[in-house]
Amino acid sequence: MVFSSLIFLFLFLPATLLIYYMSPKGLRNVVLLVASLIFYAWGEPVYILIMIFTTVFDYCNGLLIDRYRHRKPIARAVLIGSIIGSLGILSFFKYAGFVLDNINQLFHLHIQAADLPLPVGISFYTFQTMSYVIDVYRGQIPVQRNIIHFGTYVTMFPQLVAGPIIKYGDIAKQLVSRKVTLEGFGEGAECFIRGLAKKVLLANNIGLLWANVKATPSEDLSILSAWLGIIAFTFQIYFDFSGYSDMARGLGKMFGFDLVKNFNYPYISKSITEFWRRWHISLGSWFREYVYIPLGGNRLGLLKQFRNLLVVWFLTGLWHGANWNFIIWGLYFGLFVTVEKLFLLKWLQRSPTFMAHIYTLLIVIVGWVWFDFDHLASSLKFIGVMFGYGANGIADDQAFYALSTHPVLLILLALCATPLPGKVLSHVKEKWGVAGAIAVPAVCFILMVLSTAYLVDDTYNPFLYFRF
Repeated sequence: MVFSSLIFLFLFLPATLLIYYMSPKGLRNVVLLVASLIFYAWGEPVYILIMIFTTVFDYCNGLLIDRYRHRKPIARAVLIGSIIGSLGILSFFKYAGFVLDNINQLFHLHIQAADLPLPVGISFYTFQTMSYVIDVYRGQIPVQRNIIHFGTYVTMFPQLVAGPIIKYGDIAKQLVSRKVTLEGFGEGAECFIRGLAKKVLLANNIGLLWANVKATPSEDLSILSAWLGIIAFTFQIYFDFSGYSDMARGLGKMFGFDLVKNFNYPYISKSITEFWRRWHISLGSWFREYVYIPLGGNRLGLLKQFRNLLVVWFLTGLWHGANWNFIIWGLYFGLFVTVEKLFLLKWLQRSPTFMAHIYTLLIVIVGWVWFDFDHLASSLKFIGVMFGYGANGIADDQAFYALSTHPVLLILLALCATPLPGKVLSHVKEKWGVAGAIAVPAVCFILMVLSTAYLVDDTYNPFLYFRF
């Protein structure tokens, strides 16, 4: 089940909200836990056992660490066992096939890997339970003794399938006591509808352009077609993922939770370093706190800092998928972050703003080629076409058709990737008085109607981050 489906919007969510608000406060976590397990089991009921095992496993590990807190060798052994167990499950489902394929190619073997589908959201909830156990070991948070509260934290369906990655300490108090208000519910509904519109009306529509370009053999693409296609994907992945993040935050507010913001207009960045402070914020924070800083961060000299950056960006790419393209994508961005730390960032800060923007967008757009293609050869061919190598001319009929049929959508996408629409809505709310109080809900209602109409009439409704 996905948020942008009619079943979720008009059956699952209303029923869950109704039962949730009718229940006594002491039972609301039980309702949310059961609803989350149903949500997760909707498409793949067998894999719910993995989630339940992970939840119970790290719940018990947290208790053991707390019990043996003053006997460090035992507590450390439990921590190591917890990390190995969590990463072992993740690796089995996500990376076993990739490892075996590379072993087969390297040693000319024919070992067959089991063709298992990837459990939805496993990368997200694995990182959450790991961070909980680590923080308990560090003494940064108290252990959670109520398994219902802990299970609610791990399985919470608003952020289960696409994040943000939530640290237990950020919502520990909210799990025990949270205040639900009509104003908060309204803000959550507005945030959810905004995210739904970003996903359904923007990401899905521009995604069709990229799907057509990607399906075209590279030798038949012109330079302009290639650029239009990857720019379309640049918009698609942002509005798809940030739309889901907005929906998650909105749902969280509707149930009384304040979830962390995961995107902050990354395409207005003036450097790659800034871009990664604005894109998938919770993932970047996780790697910084649980990998980069424990390795020494920037405290042990320049060479070790570069080593630490290399490790983090290798893992960032690998986290996204078992594919060499993802690893190259991670290292690609790691290279630019490293170069910026050496000297480029100072130059960018002194250069005209528009040049810094162009540099950043160019690096990001080319990077998305590595991200979306499955094979190195395909990525290299497409990048070659973008820069004229093997291209079918500068422009072709496909490019002119795309430009003639998508100008309004492209302008709308560019505007919505900036803070401008949000500032306009805030101005309307603050300055228009009663008219503003009516206008904003009216806009949300129109967006909801348009999104629903699109979902009824169209079958193209992918969710790009399901594979992570």
